[in-house]
This record gives sequence, C-alpha cells and structure tokens, in this order.
Amino acid sequence: MTAETSALLAELGRYREPGAPALSLPPRAFVSAELWELERARVFGRSWVLVAHADELAAPGSRVALSVAGEPVEVVRGDDGALRGTPPGRRRPAPRVEQWNGLVFVNLDAGAEPLAPHLARVGAELAGHRLDEMVQVGGWLEEWRCNWKLAVQNAHENYHAMGLHPNTVALLTPPGADMAVRADSRWVTRLLSPFREPMEPVVLALDDEYKANMYNCCVFPCGSVAAFGDSVIWISLIPLTADRTQVRGGALLPAAMVEGADRAALRAESEEGAAVVNDEDRAGMEAVQRCAGARFAGRGHLSPKEPGVLAFYRSLAVAMLGE
Repeated sequence: MTAETSALLAELGRYREPGAPALSLPPRAFVSAELWELERARVFGRSWVLVAHADELAAPGSRVALSVAGEPVEVVRGDDGALRGTPPGRRRPAPRVEQWNGLVFVNLDAGAEPLAPHLARVGAELAGHRLDEMVQVGGWLEEWRCNWKLAVQNAHENYHAMGLHPNTVALLTPPGADMAVRADSRWVTRLLSPFREPMEPVVLALDDEYKANMYNCCVFPCGSVAAFGDSVIWISLIPLTADRTQVRGGALLPAAMVEGADRAALRAESEEGAAVVNDEDRAGMEAVQRCAGARFAGRGHLSPKEPGVLAFYRSLAVAMLGE
C-alpha cells in the first residue's frame, strides 16, 4: 500500500469519531486507483446495491444485467417466481438477491446478512406510501464521468440545489433549509428535507409530516429512495471504474393513478423530468471530477446544511476500516 493510500485511509478513519471534521474528503480520494481497488473489495464486494424495480423483472425469464464495480452481475426471475443472481465467474458463488417493497438489491457476498431488518423502521414510516403496490412508470440508465462518491455525497444533501437546480429542485425544497439526518444502521440513513409548501397527494392518505417533507432513504453504498406526494423516485449510483458511474433509476406511482392512464404519456413525463435534473447533476459532478485531479486541489468546508454528507462519510469509513 502506498503512503498516499495510507494517508487517505487515515483521514477517512477520522469520520468515525464523534467530532468528525466538517471537511470534504481529500481530492485524491476521488481519483486514486489504489483506493478504488480497496473500495471494490471492501465496499462493493460486501454491500447491498440497489439495481432494479420488480416491474423490470415481472415475467419468468426476465433479467437485468449490469456491472457492479467491474463485476458482471445478472438478476433473473425464475419460472418459480424467485429472483436469483448469476455469479460473476464460474468459480464464484452466486450473489445474494433481496427484494424489499418492490426494490431489488444484490450483494456480491453470498453470505451477507439480510438487508430487510435494517429497513424495518423506514418501511414502517413509509407504510402510507404503499411501496409494495407502486408501479414503475419510467426508468433511466445513464453514465456520468465522475467518481461514485461524488455522485453519492451529492445525493446526501440539498444544499447544492441553489447552484445546480435553481429552476427545478430548488423550487420545491429550499436549499437553505435544515435537513434532519438519522442513521438507522451502517446500511440505512434517513434524510428529511422540508418542502417550500406542503405537497398534497392525489391518491395516498399521508399525514401532515409527509406532506411537508421529502423523505429520502439512503441505502449504503449508493442507493436512494425518495418519497414526495404520490411519487417515489429510486436511484442507484453504481461505479463502473474509478471515474465512471452508472446511474440507474425509476419513477413509481400508486397503481390507482396508473390504471386507465396513458402509460406512454406517464413514461415520457417522468423520464423527461428526470433527465433535466440528472443533466444538471451530471454537469456539476463532472466539473468537480475534473478539478479533483488538479495539482493544487484542496478540501472544502462542509456547511452545517450538509449533515447527510458526514453520515455518508461515516458509513464509508466503517465499510473500509471497520467500526
């Protein structure tokens, strides 16, 4: 291990401490090839990665193929209705597959602990959204030229909306508002961001708290499920290489809103809206990635409005170094 990587791990370890520094990761953490190889093994070799919605795997024989940190993975719906993962190599065990409320996760570690118990509290809080009954009306698959950690930390805060999303996200959630962060476990973090005005659902019976806030469940290392009004958006920021990230996601609506509706129109609306926001994020993340490799790039101070970023850093530190 090089001295640079040892130093990066030492800095990462500081985020496990109660008085963690309110600083961004060192820029080299986003470009180091050796750190990336460690992440492949210590993070993506044994974590639950969100890869699909069950509607994409509805029929027997349907499958989703992708790469998780350079490892090929395929999830298949069997004739018996069960979801199974195919191994990335003939001599390697098949990855574990778990479905939670319609969302499909894979773990390259065949002996991994179940994910569902870690999501129990979130599941209870989102009961009013009836996630298991929702229908995917649109989906997207993109590639961003940035390190996965840049994309994921961006998804853990709303402060960037004033710069990247002034005419989209910032119109719904004020960027300067406080975000409530709760770490349920090493895998699950809940983020709560207030709307400018309560969002009244059309179909769902939500209480005032869920009308007033965007509820975001982040599943380490790279998954996110955001509920607002009648809608749910899931997104997964899966690394392909040290500087390439695949963005997979989908838009969900209650079945009652889909029945009898123009599915093509729903799909177009959801995918076009997501494309606008994703393009704004992509441009910002790719610009930061270009700067991260600069000789004099330095660490940035985190705002008090970005507690979710520190929560992500702590989860990363625990995955890489242990508790």
